[in-house]
Amino acid sequence: MAARSNTAKREAKPAPGPTGIPAVSGAPKLDRLIHERLRLGILSALSVNQTLTFIELKKLLETSDGNLSVHARKLEEAGYVACTKGFEGRVPRTEYRLTASGRRALERYLDHMEALIQAMRDK
Repeated sequence: MAARSNTAKREAKPAPGPTGIPAVSGAPKLDRLIHERLRLGILSALSVNQTLTFIELKKLLETSDGNLSVHARKLEEAGYVACTKGFEGRVPRTEYRLTASGRRALERYLDHMEALIQAMRDK
């Protein structure tokens, strides 16, 4: 029979990743598309509002036309956001809504962030 060491057994913790944050085993990869601040803001705002216009999003997120347009288009191309363009009188109106796949992607992202937060608290 081999001799046992008197040192106490340590709880195994995930090895830190390149950022120094422990890797969360089984956690999905971070969705880089959503992780960008403005895109996360768009999805978050749409998750609590059925629809928002371009102007409403611009005011809410305090951003420029060009910046909002670029980020909204990326979310639209990914299928996370649906865009409807029309006119209100003679004024163009662009309206956004969160798609089912966008809601699922946001939920996965939030679950991942919660797992990272929990891992740091358990440290």
